[in-house]
Amino acid sequence: MLVENEMKSKLEAAFAPEVLEIRNDSSKHAGHAGDDGSGESHFHITIRAEGLSDQSRIARHRAVHAALGPELLARVHALGLSVLD
Repeated sequence: MLVENEMKSKLEAAFAPEVLEIRNDSSKHAGHAGDDGSGESHFHITIRAEGLSDQSRIARHRAVHAALGPELLARVHALGLSVLD
């Protein structure tokens, strides 16, 4: 399964978000550190979910990382996160 699809599935299950956008930025980092050549190394997530709105920035990041799980995160070099209120 593609990393992007796996992220979407896990985040939808964990948060039932109103907004969920996952952008694959890997092509912008081709040849740079962390690029494994898979085309699935750098992502940015934009999410709006009721369960995240009242949390601190760090707590939001921790919640998203927990939802994605260590196995999936191990396949990603860089993950940006924007949480919409």
